[in-house]
Amino acid sequence: MAERLDLPRERGPRLRPHYDPEAFGRLSEQIARFLGTARFLVYMTGFVTVWVLWNAFGPVNWRFDPYPFIFLTLMLSLQASYAAPLILLAQNRQADRDRIQGELDRRAAERNQSEVEYLTREIAGLRIALGEVATRDYIRSELQHLQEELQEPPYTQAGPHPREAL
Repeated sequence: MAERLDLPRERGPRLRPHYDPEAFGRLSEQIARFLGTARFLVYMTGFVTVWVLWNAFGPVNWRFDPYPFIFLTLMLSLQASYAAPLILLAQNRQADRDRIQGELDRRAAERNQSEVEYLTREIAGLRIALGEVATRDYIRSELQHLQEELQEPPYTQAGPHPREAL
């Protein structure tokens, strides 16, 4: 009988191992971070030096990797074959974080830009409103005119106004 395509497939036994991708990603970042340190280079140099010295000058019965050091080459190749994908995985995770952070930064910049534009409009409105308000210099000049008028002698009905005489 043919399988029905309108129903989900029943889960069968899983042949692949299950792992937590997030935990594996964190582990790969820790390993990649360690591989990029001077400490790793010192450890690796010490390891290779001890390996070569032991297999070149150690007791003949205890040498396990004679001169062309084939086993050492295999070990270093194996280490490199695991290190490269782990480093790439760590870089991909960092690129994803950078992309998300860039998006958050872009949104924050847009909000800041809109707030700056709003404040600019508010300041422009205040400047326009202040242009319509009497300034200190304007009030001072008006008070001086009033003071001058008050200091002038009052005009009489019989004679012309003192300003008109000029």
